[in-house]
This record gives sequence, C-alpha cells and structure tokens, in this order.
Amino acid sequence: MIYKHTIALIVIISISLNIYSQIEKPKKSIVEYKYSLYTPDDYSLNQHKNFPVLIYLHGGSHRGDNLDLLKGYGLPKLIENGWEFDFIVVSPQCPKGKYWTTENWFDKLYKDLKSNCRIDTTRIYATGISMGGFGTWELAMDYPQHIKAIVPLCGGCNDSLNVCKINHIPIWAFHGSRDKLIPVDETERLVKRLKKCSGKIKYTRLENQGHGIQDIYKDEKIYEWLIEQ
Repeated sequence: MIYKHTIALIVIISISLNIYSQIEKPKKSIVEYKYSLYTPDDYSLNQHKNFPVLIYLHGGSHRGDNLDLLKGYGLPKLIENGWEFDFIVVSPQCPKGKYWTTENWFDKLYKDLKSNCRIDTTRIYATGISMGGFGTWELAMDYPQHIKAIVPLCGGCNDSLNVCKINHIPIWAFHGSRDKLIPVDETERLVKRLKKCSGKIKYTRLENQGHGIQDIYKDEKIYEWLIEQ
C-alpha cells in the first residue's frame, strides 16, 4: 500500500511540475534602457565586417540613471582603464528599484543595435555579476534563440524548473564558495539540473571567495572561450 501511495505521489508531482513549466509568463512592459557602447579598435576600419556582441549586466549597486556608475567595476571599468576587446560591448543600466527581470529591455536594445551597429546576430553573448548574474541566466531563458553563450557570475535563476530549455547554450558559471549575499547553492543547483539534461555547462567554484569576484573579468580566458562558441 505504501508503495502504491509513493508511486501516486510521484505521478502527481511530475504532472504538477509539467503544468507549471507550461504556464505562460505574464508579458513584461517593453522599455528602453540607457546603455554605454564600446566598439573594437578595428570597427571603423572594417566597414564590411559584422562584430560579435557581449552584453554586460551590472549588479544592484549600479542601478540608476547615470552611466558613470557602471565604471565602478566589471567590463565598463576595464574599458575605462584601457582594456581592448574583440566584441562590441553593450552595458545597459537598470533603473533604481527594478531588476533585470522586471521589464522587457532586450527587444528595444536588440533592435537599436541591429539598426545602428554592425553586429553579428549569430554571436550575441551575455555576462553579468550578482543581480546581473541572475539577469544573465534569465536573459538566456527568455531569448534562447538569440543568446549564443553566457558567463554568469554569482547569480542564479528564479525559473530553474525550465533551465533545461537552455541546455543547448554553452554556459560558464562562476561562484564563490563563501558568498554570503547570494549562496553558492543558487548556481550549483542549476549546474546539477543542467548536467542531468545534458547541458553545455562549465562551472568554476571559487574556493574561499565571497561575493566580490569581479576580478574574474580580468581573466582573458573568458573572452577566448566566448569567441570559440
């Protein structure tokens, strides 16, 4: 009898998860976020070349309406300090009181980039840290047809039940083992789920490191890996 009850419970849970996964998400307001734009040195020289795009999503402390805030850390800071990239680097700014998942900011950004920049639409990558790490996971979930690969740092995903829908997207995730702001479990449960559904997941657990892992962006291997995808 216990065995039959157990089987029945498993069936009910499976059906419930399947129904949940098929529930259509409410549509988000389409908005336009300000962004900073970096183009490679040879962008103006190669007029007939389309360039890959790297979208960078900042953390919660850089929300607002002043793009100079973005230079505090991450890719905008590296660019400010003279770093050169082979990508068009796009750094949108999320308004105060909102999250990357609050509104649909990607559609207008994508349309603007297609209209005003020579972008390679088959090579659009995304990365982000903290709140931006969550945003990076969610961006891939919402636009699996556009995003080629992602590098989320100390993030997570609020829709982990559907994370296998991006098992075709190469992912390199980073998280500090001693992160007290966003527990490392937020990344590791996604890694485990993706491995079960044959996801293209690469994971670097940063032992004895906390939440401030922005120096990872100084590792050129990340950008080499993205270009290879």
